[in-house]
Amino acid sequence: MSDLVTRGAVLRETETKEADKILTVLTPDHGKIPVIAKGARRKSCRFTAACQTLAYSEMTLTHRGEWYYLNEGTTLALFDGLRTNFETLALGFYFAELTEAVSSPEIPAPELLSHLLNGLYALDALKKPRELAKLAFEWKLLCLSGYEPLADGCALCGEVEMKDAFLDPVQGVLRCAACSGPGRGGTLPLCPEAVAALRHIVYGDPKRLYAFALTGEALEQLSAAAERYVAVQLERGFRTLDYYKSLSNL
Repeated sequence: MSDLVTRGAVLRETETKEADKILTVLTPDHGKIPVIAKGARRKSCRFTAACQTLAYSEMTLTHRGEWYYLNEGTTLALFDGLRTNFETLALGFYFAELTEAVSSPEIPAPELLSHLLNGLYALDALKKPRELAKLAFEWKLLCLSGYEPLADGCALCGEVEMKDAFLDPVQGVLRCAACSGPGRGGTLPLCPEAVAALRHIVYGDPKRLYAFALTGEALEQLSAAAERYVAVQLERGFRTLDYYKSLSNL
């Protein structure tokens, strides 16, 4: 049994027993950890706010066996701006579920945690357009998780300035129109503006991840490609994404 103080973001909360919660928390030094928060659902609980999904807090934990137990929690950021809009909050929950899918127990994850917090900040404080923030978050998270696409040129001929580019979501590469061949089954078209934005996300300064503009067809193409790339590379779907899209369709 040991105690530790760490900072972490709540990726998921599950109600259990009469007043407790089981939290999935992403920390920089211990990766993804399961935390039991006893009494977190009581109004008198002093750390209730720290037990909300997307809350970023400083936590004092006791480690016993496979579980961590929350003793104290001081919130550092609640991202209140997300909680005033159902669609934005749903997108934040998708960011959390996607991050949970690529993070591992007890493996340090400072870059993943920083990326999640920056994504929530982009929605909350910077008020970035949801679809732009979403695709940038998806692409960069996959890069940080070892699924970085080869986006600097055609994977076959090396052409950099491609008038018509096509993403192969299985191989994770771009091909020019000539190298894609007829039919281009399974590939996704990307116009020059979409390719430029993808290169900014993949190879640019992480501190300027959301410092770009994209509209119209280019935005639609890169957004569709991001969703497809996530689904193919991780081989799964996400219920929070389905919910977010159902709200967007309304």
